[in-house]
Amino acid sequence: MSDHVEAGQLLAFIERIEHLEEEKRTVSETIKEVYAEAKGSGFDIKIMRKIVSIRRVDKEKRREEEEILGLYLTALGMES
Repeated sequence: MSDHVEAGQLLAFIERIEHLEEEKRTVSETIKEVYAEAKGSGFDIKIMRKIVSIRRVDKEKRREEEEILGLYLTALGMES
């Protein structure tokens, strides 16, 4: 690494990161509000979070994970 630091370029990166962090906080707050609204409508937030997580996973990978989960649950006598 060079001992020379481009102050302008460094500052630009820092400012971009700060801006993105602020956007991230705003989006996080909005997501919390949506979950609170859903909860107020009677939905189970814990289950909704699981569904959001599941939907992120590729369909084939999800099928494979569900198959393995079923196998493990059966082995433990937790599923018939």
